[in-house]
Order: sequence, then C-alpha cells, then structure tokens
Amino acid sequence: MTDAIHQAATHHLPSFITAPGQTDVLMVVMAVVLLLSVLGFGIFFFRLHTLPERIAHRTHKIQFEIVAILGLIALFTHMHIFWIAGLLLAFIELPDFGTSLNRIADSTEALAGIKPPESLASPHETRAAPEPAGEAPGAATEPPHFGQGHDVAKVRDTRKSKKELSHA
Repeated sequence: MTDAIHQAATHHLPSFITAPGQTDVLMVVMAVVLLLSVLGFGIFFFRLHTLPERIAHRTHKIQFEIVAILGLIALFTHMHIFWIAGLLLAFIELPDFGTSLNRIADSTEALAGIKPPESLASPHETRAAPEPAGEAPGAATEPPHFGQGHDVAKVRDTRKSKKELSHA
C-alpha cells in the first residue's frame, strides 16, 4: 500500500491534522487547557463566594457564624441577596452588648447574695459577694424566683465567656 494522497485532498495539510494511528496533540492540549480553566474558574468562584466569611473571620466579628450561614444559603439557593447581606454584615461593626450584660448579671447576683463559683468569677470582680447571715461560708443560696429543681450554676453556665466570642 502506498502513502498516496487522495485526488480530492489538497497537497498541503495543516499541522493540526494528524495521520491515522498518531496522537492528536491539539486535542490533548485543549483537554488540559479545558480542565485547568474549569478548575481555575471553580477556585475563583469559591474564593469570591467565601469572601464575606473570610473578612468576618479576619476581623474577629461576633456575627461570623451568621455571615457563614448566609454564604451557605447563597451557595445552595443561588440567591445573591444572601451573599450581599453576608458581605454587608461582615463590614458592619456590631456593638458588644455581652460585656455590659454580663456585668449587670454579676451585679444582680451579688445583690441577690448568690456567690458565683470560683471558675466562673469575672476578672473585674474584686470582692466576694456577702454571705447571708446564719449560713455556712460557701453554701449556695437560691433566690425564691428560681423555684424548685433549678440550679443557679447551670443558669450561670449558659452565658458565653469573652474567649468564646473572640473566634480564636
């Protein structure tokens, strides 16, 4: 068999046409380019999509979890308003109400005569709460509004400490 060119074919074939049985180099190069471009676009999409979450985490915002949830909702519902809301929340500085509310709660407990456990004592407390007369030192007293079956220490444990809010 001879390698004669068909009569209808041109005498000069372009370089991207391969001979039978040979590797199509152009197809392999284009497959690699397509794979890398899809992978690069996906990485860019997810980096852009997590931008509000990364901003809120970097600046140690209290609302970090809310921003993360809004980002997930936007990802799975394809509603961009959630992403925009998360981005706005990531830039807004919410006031810290927790510290002042903890101080109010500590003062109220001190007025009620409830002594907090040593492990949960606030750093701003310099003196111990006064012990009620006739009670043994260190005995926990329960105010009448808690009723039966409630533990004062459990109620105090529900408040978050300042370290838990800082997101490491």
